[in-house]
Amino acid sequence: MKLKIDPKVFNSIYLKRQLTNQNRYQIYYGGSSSGKSYSLAQRTVLDIIKGRNYLIVRNVQNTIRRSVYNEIVKAINNFKLGEYFQINKSELVITCTINNSQILFAGLDDTEKIKSVTPIEGVITDVWVEEATETDYKAVKQLDKRLRGRSKFKKRLTLSFNPILQDHWLYTEYFGIWDDKKQYVEKDDLSILKTTYKDNEYLTVDDIAALENETDPYYHSVYTLGNWGVLGAVIFKNWKVEDLSVIAKTFDKIRHGLDFGFANDPNALIDMHYDKSRKRLFLFGEEYVSDMTNDEIAEMVKPHVGSRVVTCDSSEPKTIKELKLRKINAVGAKKGPGSVEAGIRFLQGLEIIIGTNCPNAKAEFSKYKWREDKNGNVLPVPVDKDNHLIDAIRYALEDEIGTQKLKIGKKSILGVR
Repeated sequence: MKLKIDPKVFNSIYLKRQLTNQNRYQIYYGGSSSGKSYSLAQRTVLDIIKGRNYLIVRNVQNTIRRSVYNEIVKAINNFKLGEYFQINKSELVITCTINNSQILFAGLDDTEKIKSVTPIEGVITDVWVEEATETDYKAVKQLDKRLRGRSKFKKRLTLSFNPILQDHWLYTEYFGIWDDKKQYVEKDDLSILKTTYKDNEYLTVDDIAALENETDPYYHSVYTLGNWGVLGAVIFKNWKVEDLSVIAKTFDKIRHGLDFGFANDPNALIDMHYDKSRKRLFLFGEEYVSDMTNDEIAEMVKPHVGSRVVTCDSSEPKTIKELKLRKINAVGAKKGPGSVEAGIRFLQGLEIIIGTNCPNAKAEFSKYKWREDKNGNVLPVPVDKDNHLIDAIRYALEDEIGTQKLKIGKKSILGVR
């Protein structure tokens, strides 16, 4: 069977980045009304005609019928392919009568049914998790394992969603390769495409106005612009992630900071370039390793630092002395009363660019928070957690920080990066 379909029925970004994408892991996320679900429905219909078998899931089964199931049916009708599909609405199964390939729908709330789902011919080649932010890590990992068995098609796990909070497992698990300057990235069989209403060529003027006129800063950034959100008393919102592998070769004002690990805490080393004139801080290298001897710390530090100074946590003078004996130019940070707060205030005044190769730095800047009292008021005291690399950054910049004082209002912070 040969189909001739006008390319104009597809939004151009999906035609380019989604329709023939063969990566094993595919992420489609962004703002509301970006067209990602309907585009995936279009791809699903065309893939079934080619012989693929799909399992499409949401966290709760009773939400499927009025969401992704309807999108699939609309795509079939819009392509005028209804005569080639048998649609079983009660069983939520769609079968292509040309080749017996199937689209199977299930909810993750019925684990036994998920285990028994199988197409009438061949194996499941594609799992599509719609509204993936509703699901938990273990459920998606189990779905990934369902993609097994012989097939002429490459297996694919597709996740689509509107982003919510940055501490979600999806962000931690998949977004280590993300670059905020780009709309599409791919690496090691993983691809991520971010879209917004601006990528949907079929919205009405009223649709666009409703999205653009959102006045709440959080909802505008998350639901209109498709950004990951930060709720609560998060300290840093002035950072972004970029691929620094090329520009790092030009850095000439390189500094290093080292925070020593205690018990299960990591030894955290940061490589950075500080552009004082533009107030830009580039974080382009890191180490984050627990349970190390002093010899192992020295072996970790030396390739990064060379003959340059590394400013270390001064609460470990013995370790600093041993690093010096191993020909590492280690010095202790001065610290002092108010140094943490002054360092935070200084860093808040910079534009911080985190390299895609620094996932631990990205995780810390996402999570580092102020304390809150029982009424939710923000207190001028940072929670001493998720700050090992941030401490190392403060040590390396202490000559620039000085003794600034920090002032914080008592209202809860609400914002997005």
